[in-house]
Amino acid sequence: MSTRERRRERTPRKQANISPPGLEGGRYKPLTESEVHRIHEAALSVLERTGVEVVESECRSILAAAGARVDAIHNRVYFSRQMIEAALKLANRDVTLYSKDGKTDLHLRGKRVHLGTGGAAVLVLDLETGRARESKLRDIYDIGRLVDTLDNIHFYIRPVVARDVPNDEIDVNTFYAALTATNKHVMGGCYFAGKVAELKELGALIAGSEEAFLARPFFSLNLGYMISPLRFAAETIETVTAAVRAGLPIALVSAPLSGATAPASLIGTLVQSIAEELAGLTYVQLLRPGHPTLMGSMPLVTDLRTGAMIGGCAELALMNAAAAQMSHFYGLPLYNSCGITESKVPDVQAGFEKGLTTAVTALAGAQYNHHAAGMLESLLSVAYENYVIDDDIGGQVMRLVRGLEVTEETLSLDVIHTICTEGPGHYLGHEQTIALMNSEYHYPHTADRATRQNWEEAGGLDMREKAKRKAREILRTSFPEIISAETDALIRERFKILLPREVMRVGG
Repeated sequence: MSTRERRRERTPRKQANISPPGLEGGRYKPLTESEVHRIHEAALSVLERTGVEVVESECRSILAAAGARVDAIHNRVYFSRQMIEAALKLANRDVTLYSKDGKTDLHLRGKRVHLGTGGAAVLVLDLETGRARESKLRDIYDIGRLVDTLDNIHFYIRPVVARDVPNDEIDVNTFYAALTATNKHVMGGCYFAGKVAELKELGALIAGSEEAFLARPFFSLNLGYMISPLRFAAETIETVTAAVRAGLPIALVSAPLSGATAPASLIGTLVQSIAEELAGLTYVQLLRPGHPTLMGSMPLVTDLRTGAMIGGCAELALMNAAAAQMSHFYGLPLYNSCGITESKVPDVQAGFEKGLTTAVTALAGAQYNHHAAGMLESLLSVAYENYVIDDDIGGQVMRLVRGLEVTEETLSLDVIHTICTEGPGHYLGHEQTIALMNSEYHYPHTADRATRQNWEEAGGLDMREKAKRKAREILRTSFPEIISAETDALIRERFKILLPREVMRVGG
């Protein structure tokens, strides 16, 4: 048998996932314990001294009734330390985001790490032409089908805006396209507070009843309730109010830009972001104590040379890792950001920027890492093949999170002694090596590890082309039956669904 044949024989088959979602992170800590306390105290000071701009509204009335000081002339609301501390005591520390089939539920307590999609991109790199085009409703469905098959993408946030759907119909159609593509937990925005009831009704139709849906809500809302610096977005706060009252889990998203909508100091940006989150969290607890809520502290970075938002950088990784530490201090699950790149295509730049930020935030123990797959061009575009590539990155990152296990067995003293004194002088055929081949080591599905000769014989494809081919094959063959034809008919009778049924099957 030739060397090449022996190597091919040792090539592992598709292995079970040795680094599953929900592994405990938190070993990387950019802040000391005393620095965490200083940031917390600074955030409380901001809320008490500077306050938050809140226009006259039901929200402001609720805050005032709870003891917040209101300056009606300047539309500012000031939060006392006591208000914030009371809210933190009521907050839900054991949030679960459910899947439809119960197989991929996300248990977000502690420092359990999950990776997923994100964004609201307006462009898609066409899988056939490679050119950027406007995103469509079908992209939400097709990307969801792709994500459904990729083990290291643990949840599905709608990644693109359906630019071919009228505003009045976009919320229900977006969630329909996502929910019929994957059993994984789905998250998305809601443009209009009045549409929350329709989304809840959609969930009830899929689950079979409102009671069944609310017992295990399989979608949630990410709501950008804060306009940095420190201003509640009036319309989105109404959506927050509606979502909480409807029983839908939410992520409170605050995304201040360092040097633009937050201080140029990275720690100053973090302080502002934490203050914004505590204000939002307090409001939610006043509406419904213990409502399933994710802190959405996801500080972003400004390239101060141009004023542009950037995300594929060490500064973003540091701030989001520090935000994870703050979430651990509060004992609350964190929705944060990683996997962003400024590259316009899935190239070397995209790879190193995505790998850097995803590894750092995951090792920091952020529980809900979104933007971890698919995004390009500072969140403006996505590429189908990038989901395949980023799934490969995610597998390696989760192996980092799993870490090393030091036991009498793994120390391998007897193995070392036997091989060196009685054995052949190498470990290749040892029973420990064979036993650990598919449990200690993670193998990429798209990254290349072949010899040059084998690689050339297989076509000499780079990783992007291999990922394109894999994406095409998945999209050609995978059409999961998430809901029955009867349920789909009920949904289409109730709502104006714009995704044609015929594209939701092989050959469509």
